[in-house]
Amino acid sequence: MNEQIKRYQALVRAIVKKLTGSENEDLEQEIYIKAWEKRGTYTEEGKAEAWLGALAANTVRDYFKSRFFNEKKKTSIDAEKINQIKVVSTVEQRIDAKKRQKIILKAVNELPSKLKKVIILYEFEEKSYIEIAEKLNLPVGTIKSRLSSARKILAEKLKFLKGDNYE
Repeated sequence: MNEQIKRYQALVRAIVKKLTGSENEDLEQEIYIKAWEKRGTYTEEGKAEAWLGALAANTVRDYFKSRFFNEKKKTSIDAEKINQIKVVSTVEQRIDAKKRQKIILKAVNELPSKLKKVIILYEFEEKSYIEIAEKLNLPVGTIKSRLSSARKILAEKLKFLKGDNYE
């Protein structure tokens, strides 16, 4: 464990200092204890640094919310500021990207067949209008029209993704 603490000490110290504005060895120790307790929840999907960074940020956030901090400082912490403290790990980003991709693919799959063929050939297989027209034996104008229609439908179905509040 000492080896791992030495390995990640600079990262943990930097996160604590950035989020609290000063060094806090007690808080660092609490992060190491939580990391030890939660080591079973870490999966090899991403970098250990990202997992530890998220854990450290959450621990600091909890510290700000704790009664101890509020009694010690005798001030109230603005809840919005606490919630702004955010460390997004690469694992979380990857999971979000996969969710987003599944949602998009589902929407494409729900398109009418003639629109789905055109959007797949153009967007996913990166074919030109002419190549698609030749493959489907249709005029280029029809391909452009179908592509436009498919995009409008997808834009309407997927507009909620712009705010990233999907589940």
